[in-house]
Amino acid sequence: MLLTLSFTLVILLPDSADAQWKTRWSYEGARGPDHWSELDPTYAACNAGKEQSPIDIRNAEKAQLSAITFEYRARPLEYLINNGFTIRVNYHDRPDDGGFLVVAGKRYQLTQFHFHRPSEEYVNGKPYDMVLHLMHAAADGEIAGVAVFIKAGHTNSTIQQIWAHMPKAESKEIAIPGVEINPAGMLPHDLGYYAYTGSVTAPPCTEGVKWFVLKTPIEISREQINAFAALYPHDVRPLQRLNGRIVKESR
Repeated sequence: MLLTLSFTLVILLPDSADAQWKTRWSYEGARGPDHWSELDPTYAACNAGKEQSPIDIRNAEKAQLSAITFEYRARPLEYLINNGFTIRVNYHDRPDDGGFLVVAGKRYQLTQFHFHRPSEEYVNGKPYDMVLHLMHAAADGEIAGVAVFIKAGHTNSTIQQIWAHMPKAESKEIAIPGVEINPAGMLPHDLGYYAYTGSVTAPPCTEGVKWFVLKTPIEISREQINAFAALYPHDVRPLQRLNGRIVKESR
C-alpha cells in the first residue's frame, strides 16, 4: 500500500534585530509595566515619558484631517515570528516589501505588524476584542502606527493565513513557502480615524510616534480570537495619561 505524506515546509531564518530586546521585560510582575524603566536605562521613557501610548480616546476634537491611503501589496510570508509577546510579521528594508502608508503626501514604509488582546487602545472607556498595530517608518526616521480595532464576527481570510502557520511557542523568524500576505486584507473600508502623538507601546517606549487609530473595526471569528488567546490571553500595556495631549478625529 502506498502511503502519501503531506507537510508544510518551514524555513528558519536568523533573528531579526528589531524583534529582540537586550533586556527582558514582561506584561506583569517584577518585570511588568510599572517597572520597565528600572530594567534598562534605554527604557526610561516608559515611566518618565509624557507622551505615552496606549490611551483611552475620549472627547476627540473634530478636525479637517488629511485622508490616509494605504499602498500595500501582497508579499511572501517570509518573516513570521512569535517573539514571546505577540505574533508578528516583519518586513525588512527592501523597496518592494509590504508597501506604504501615505498621509499628507508623506510616505511611511511598513516595517512590521502585530496583535494585542484585548485592544490596547480604548474608546470612551471600552476596549475591543483585539487590535492590530501596523508600524511604519518614514525616510527621516519618523514612526507612524496604525491601530485597527478587531471585534468578533466573520472569519478574516488574511488573518487565517497567518494563524494557520503561527508558531505556538517563542521562535526565530520563519518563512512559509507558497503563502503571500497582503495587509490590505486587514483594513476596514472606512478609513476615518483618530490622530494623536504617542509612543511605541512596548519597551523602549519611544515617543514621537504619530498614531492613526481607525474608527471602524474589522471582524474576525470567535475561533480566531480564541486561537490567539490560547497563546496570549492578555498582551496589553495599561492605559497611559494624556498629559494635555489633544486627540483629533477626522470628519
